[in-house]
Amino acid sequence: MEARSTEWKSTANLHDGPAFFKPLAQTIEPLQFKLIESDIVATAFPVFNAQYVPESLIDYIFDLFNLEIECGKTYPQLEKLTKQDFLNYWFHSFTVIVLRTDKKFIEDGQDWRSVLLGTFYIKPNYSPRCSHNCNAGFLVNTYHRGKKVGYRLAQVYLNWAPLLGYKYSIFNLVFVTNQASWKIWDKLNFQRIGLVPRAGILKDFAEPIDAIIYGKDLTNIEPELLSMEHL
Repeated sequence: MEARSTEWKSTANLHDGPAFFKPLAQTIEPLQFKLIESDIVATAFPVFNAQYVPESLIDYIFDLFNLEIECGKTYPQLEKLTKQDFLNYWFHSFTVIVLRTDKKFIEDGQDWRSVLLGTFYIKPNYSPRCSHNCNAGFLVNTYHRGKKVGYRLAQVYLNWAPLLGYKYSIFNLVFVTNQASWKIWDKLNFQRIGLVPRAGILKDFAEPIDAIIYGKDLTNIEPELLSMEHL
């Protein structure tokens, strides 16, 4: 299949975003950077609609997410999602896909196991009057873990969530056993604004697991945390 430019989806209208605040930028262009302590070049692609993503890539992410659900240790879902349920969940409003590439467009027919580094969504955490408070869910490709991909995904999130009009970030359930996740949010100066005792019945744990609630003001992010310079 012919490669398709991401330019037209980077200028698409945000759907199901903040009800009372307009995006700060008319366009969001693909963002290129290197992984931390690595020469691997990555590109983050803004996705306003799943129809602009190659079906084979959607299928790969869909399978990865269901594997994460089966793992039973990071997301609250109990049963695997159907394809439509996954599309409604992951592509509800705005999604970011990060690929190992120096190109500014997504080519179909690639070996996604090698090329996909990770992905995340951004969407309102609450109903319209409070929809400027956003939530996000992150997924690092199993085959690229240990390369600090998650930290880069988090940095892209901090760069782009404010551009979409969001003012505050809330993560509802970061399980205390998910050390890889909470270490990133602590390092990026997210505040631990709450704790949900015994929040999750997680796989392979004898007792319910507590969850941390994280918050961060997106209108006053420390500049050094936004830098995507090679570290």
